Amino acid sequence: MKTIHETDNDFICDIQAPCFQMLSHDEIELIRESKTQILFRKGDNLTKQGTFASYILFIINGLAKQYIEGEVNKSFNLRIVKPGDFVGLSSVFSKNVFNYSSVAITDCQVFLIEKEAMAKVVKQNGIFSFDIIKRYCGQNINLFDSLRKILYKQMNGRIADTLLYIDGLKTENPEIFQLLSRKDIAEFAGISTESAVKLLKSFEKDGLIQLNDKDIVIEKREELMEISKRG
Repeated sequence: MKTIHETDNDFICDIQAPCFQMLSHDEIELIRESKTQILFRKGDNLTKQGTFASYILFIINGLAKQYIEGEVNKSFNLRIVKPGDFVGLSSVFSKNVFNYSSVAITDCQVFLIEKEAMAKVVKQNGIFSFDIIKRYCGQNINLFDSLRKILYKQMNGRIADTLLYIDGLKTENPEIFQLLSRKDIAEFAGISTESAVKLLKSFEKDGLIQLNDKDIVIEKREELMEISKRG
């Protein structure tokens, strides 16, 4: 992790993301004065579940994995965090702690924005707050979908869901599967690594996917979607 200063070549001098264009000049200045620009190296923790949250994070570039930590080194992956995403929005509206952990799977350039400044802007700018609420609701929908997958789907359906989700990120991130281990894939599906490896080999044998080292290519999307649907 490294703080990026204005004199650094990597410094991004302005808030360019579309969501910040909804702010007035004074609001932009408030956000700018309350933010710190950080470079997280691959493998660095962006947030740690249960720790005090005095800021939220905005991803400028790079990818991170958001997950819930369980007992005995068990985790469940929630989503891949992409450029333009916020991390830690729940701390603005509810608890003062992070409800999940997140770790960089590539180098990530991030704005840390003080929570109080973000809350002030949300309260006074209706258009911006509507966008933030939509994002927050989208994250909640993702949580419910993850819960539904765990409660009602068998392992085949869980792996199919996981492969389709990750493959959906390939357009903007062609190397996405290569950034994830088989353990990561298993933790998106909520199953053991051993079970995930066996299912992937079974899917390859059935011609549904092609395994190229760490990369995975979906060959029969409709059949994989049907497995996902049947659960």
